[in-house]
Amino acid sequence: MELNNVEIGGESSKTHAEAATTPSSDEKVKPQLLYAINDNPPWYLSIFLAFQHYLTMIGAIVSIPFILTPALCMSDEDANRGIIISTMIFVTGIVTYFQATWGVRLPIVQGGTISFLVPTLAILSLPQWKCPAQAEMDAMNQADREELWQVRMRELSGAIAVSAMVQVILGYTGLVGKILKYVTPLTIVPTVSLVGLTLFEHAAETASKHWGIAVGTTGMLTLFSQIMSNVSIPVPAYRKGHGVEVRQFQLFRLFPVLLTIMIMWGLCGILTATDVFPPGHPSRTDVRLNVLTSAKWFYVPYPGQFGLPSVTLSGVLGMLAGVLACTVESLSYYPTVSQMSGAHSPPLHAINRGIGTEGLGTVLAGLWGAGNGTNTFGENVGAIGVTKIGSRRVIQWAAFIMVLQGVIGKFGAIFILIPDSVVGGIFCVMFGMIIAFGLSTLQYVDLRSARNLYILGLSIFFPMVLCRWMQLHPGSIDTGNTTVDSTLSVLLGTTILVGGVLGCLLDNLIPGTPAERGLIEWANEMPLGDDNINDGTATDYDFPCGMDAIRSWRWTYKIPFLPTYKLQKQS
Repeated sequence: MELNNVEIGGESSKTHAEAATTPSSDEKVKPQLLYAINDNPPWYLSIFLAFQHYLTMIGAIVSIPFILTPALCMSDEDANRGIIISTMIFVTGIVTYFQATWGVRLPIVQGGTISFLVPTLAILSLPQWKCPAQAEMDAMNQADREELWQVRMRELSGAIAVSAMVQVILGYTGLVGKILKYVTPLTIVPTVSLVGLTLFEHAAETASKHWGIAVGTTGMLTLFSQIMSNVSIPVPAYRKGHGVEVRQFQLFRLFPVLLTIMIMWGLCGILTATDVFPPGHPSRTDVRLNVLTSAKWFYVPYPGQFGLPSVTLSGVLGMLAGVLACTVESLSYYPTVSQMSGAHSPPLHAINRGIGTEGLGTVLAGLWGAGNGTNTFGENVGAIGVTKIGSRRVIQWAAFIMVLQGVIGKFGAIFILIPDSVVGGIFCVMFGMIIAFGLSTLQYVDLRSARNLYILGLSIFFPMVLCRWMQLHPGSIDTGNTTVDSTLSVLLGTTILVGGVLGCLLDNLIPGTPAERGLIEWANEMPLGDDNINDGTATDYDFPCGMDAIRSWRWTYKIPFLPTYKLQKQS
C-alpha cells in the first residue's frame, strides 16, 4: 500500500523514518519508511496492515496441498485436505510470532515452502509408498482410506521433524557460518533452481485440466504483478481531525496473486452456473463442495493429530535437501529485510538465532502434521518494500490472525474449492520465479569462465537425468538391504540434493580464483565469517526483555545465539 506521505495516526512518515534510523558508520541509503522496525503503529492500523501480510501469505501457502495431498493418496473430496491447510496456517502463525519476537527479530513471515515438496515426492515415490490402484482405493472403507494417507503423513512428519534438528543445531551452535563457507553461489544455483524445474510436470498436469483457464490465470497474474504494479487506485479513507480524504492504494502490486485467484475463481463460478463446464469437470467450482460442507467450524490442530510420526533413515536424509535449500534462501533474505525495515545489518547472533528458530519451526510443523516445513516468505518481503511498513509489531499481529484463522475449519476448506486449472496457472508463475531466484545468484560469479559454465550446466542437467530415471525405475537399486535401498533411492531421486552436492563438490575441487567463483562479492552479501564482530550498536536485534541480566553475565558473550555474542568490551 503506497500512502505517498499521507499522515497516519497523527504522525507523518518522515517522523517515523527519522525516529527509526540512527546514523552509523555502515549505514546505507534507507527507504523512506512510514513505520520502521521498532515503531508501533496504532492497534487498529496494525491489524489492517497485518491482514495485508496475511492475504499475501495465503496466496502462496494454499498451493502446496494441491501437490502434497494427491501424493498422499488423498481423494479430491477428502475433508482432511482442509485440515492440512488449517494446520499449515496455524503453525505459520506460531512460528512467525516466535521468529519476529525472539528469533532473528526481523519483520518476516515464516511458513510453508515449495522446497520441501521435492524430497517429499521423492520419498513418496518409493515402492512402499506408491498409491494403490484407483479401483482398490475406491473399494476401501472410510477407516482404511484415512489410514492410507495418514501412514504416509506420519512418514513425512518424522522425516521433517528429525531432519530439521540439523538446522536447529547449525543455527544455535553458530555452525551455519562455518558450513556455508563451502556453500558457494555455484552450489546455491542448482539447489534452488531445481526446485522449480523438478515440479514442472505437476504444474503441467494441474494446468491441463483446462488450458484456457490456466493460461488466463498466468496472463492475468502477469498483468497485475508486472504491467499494472505501479497503478494506484484512489480509495476514500477517514482520518481523525481531517475527515474523509482520498488515498492512493497500490492494489495490484500488493495482492496480484490473490486478485488473480479471486477473478479467475469467479469466472469459473460463472462457467459452472451456466453449465459451460459439464458436471464433474475439474474446473467447476462445485466439484469439491462436500469438502466445505463436511468441514468442522472449529478445529484446533495439535501435535500427532494424524498419529505418532515414524522415522526412517531414507526419509530423514532426503528431507535434509529441503532443509539446506530453505537455510540458504532465508539467509539471502535477512540482509534485504533489514535494509527495507530500517534496521542495522543483521549481526551474527541474529543470523544464528534466525536459522535455529526456523529449524524449530520446521520441527513443530512436522510434529503437527503439516506435511511441510517452514521458510521465509519472499512474497511478504516484497510487501514490506511496497507498503513502506517495516514494523515488527505488524508481523506479530499478522501471526495472531494466522493462528486465529488456523482454528476455523471452514476457512481452510474454502481454499480446496479453487479449481485445479487456476492453481495450475499460478504454478507456472510460482515455479518459474523459484527458478529465476536460484539463477539470480549467478550475478556473483564470472559467467565468462568456461569452468563456471561447465559446473553450472552439469549440476543442473545431470540431476534431472538421474532423478527422472530413478522415478521411472523404482526398485532398480537392490543391495539386499531394504534400508540401504530406500535411502539410496531417495537420495538419488531428489534433484535438489544431487544438484547441490554436485555443484558444491565441483566448485570446491576444480581450481578457480575467488573472484571467478564469486566468493568475494558473496562474502560481502553474507557476512557470516569470524570477523563479523558485535560492536553493540545493532540493538534492533536485542531481546524484548531480559537484556540487562544477559549483559551482566560474561559467559553469555560466548553463546552464539545471544545478543551479547562476541560483544566487544566497552571502554
